[in-house]
Amino acid sequence: MKSLYSLAGAVALGLGLTTAAMAQDPVKIALVHGMSGSSFEAFSKQSQTGFELGLEYATGGTMEVKGHPIEVIHKDTQFKPDVARAVLEEAYGDDEVLLAVGATSSGVTLSMLPIAEEYEKILIVEPAVADSLTGPDSNRYIFKTSRNSSMDMQAQALALAPDEDLFVATLAEDYAFGRDGITAFKSALDGSGATVVTEEYIPQGTTDFTASAERMFNALKDHEGRKVIMIYVAGGGDPMGKIKAMQPERYGIEISTGGHILPVLPTYKRVPGMEGAIYYYYEAPQNEVNDWLVKTHTERFETPPDFFTAGGMAAAMAVVKALETADDWDTESLIGTMEGMSWETPKGTMTFRPEDHQALQSMYHFKIKVDDNVDWAIPELVREIKPEEMNIPIGREN
Repeated sequence: MKSLYSLAGAVALGLGLTTAAMAQDPVKIALVHGMSGSSFEAFSKQSQTGFELGLEYATGGTMEVKGHPIEVIHKDTQFKPDVARAVLEEAYGDDEVLLAVGATSSGVTLSMLPIAEEYEKILIVEPAVADSLTGPDSNRYIFKTSRNSSMDMQAQALALAPDEDLFVATLAEDYAFGRDGITAFKSALDGSGATVVTEEYIPQGTTDFTASAERMFNALKDHEGRKVIMIYVAGGGDPMGKIKAMQPERYGIEISTGGHILPVLPTYKRVPGMEGAIYYYYEAPQNEVNDWLVKTHTERFETPPDFFTAGGMAAAMAVVKALETADDWDTESLIGTMEGMSWETPKGTMTFRPEDHQALQSMYHFKIKVDDNVDWAIPELVREIKPEEMNIPIGREN
């Protein structure tokens, strides 16, 4: 009898050890970003830092969910669509990740969408922006924590207070981000009476804006009313500074643009009083998550968090919330959990819209303030633009 009890105990112990071992299996998440080959590397690095901080905050520092340690696998897209597809396939297939997060460039990210559908695994888009990422060519495995072009442009339009006396020329880069953005901007002006008089599209990496600026000046200068050049350029090249140097004010033309990352904001000192809309500036949101992010990031890196730091953190917190909430971690259970899911972020509450999986979120109307004691121009908060104030088109119907 004693031997039977011993055997039963041994079996129970063995089962316990097996269960404990299973509980320690890591949950693998791929972070798929361009880390080499582009000026956008800075965006990727911020996003990675924010993602790591988000996992730390959301798990209370344990870096575990339901007893499973979180393992982040990094993949470099090199900002090339073919490389992005290959590394995402590798992550889903060889690495057996549960889900992936990325990528940085909208054009590159577009190429990744079919891979998620092929492997039937979730891709959380962060920080790429283009509306088309949740558009008709997207699929049910795509969730997007980053803002989209319509949010940028509707908030920008609200900041401009458009009416029949407003005439606008637009400047954007000639790829998904730029073209989606201008389409969204024109849509946001519909019904306001404002007029877009011309659209200029430039190649990525452009540094000479002279010809485009002259065409915009000529299109605007003879109009009676408020005349604005609206710049929607994600890359470098300093279009605002170079166009400003051409003295658009001699024609009564203003410049307006959205906010940018901290390293670019010193250039905004040339346009004090300019108003626009921004996705995130560390002083704008007032909530506990952002308080922690600002304090922790400043302590560790001696600088405040930036645009894409907040975005990376939001993505990580979405991942943890979904894993904590879902009954099972198969793809279908996760999709069911994430559709309509709300969670807290440095920007406040975000919600995945069930129809197209775009995260609805606030934007911030700012006015540029120049303080000689601050290295960059301050996008001082005018007001928070809540999600319900923006009529964001549904990109893809389930």
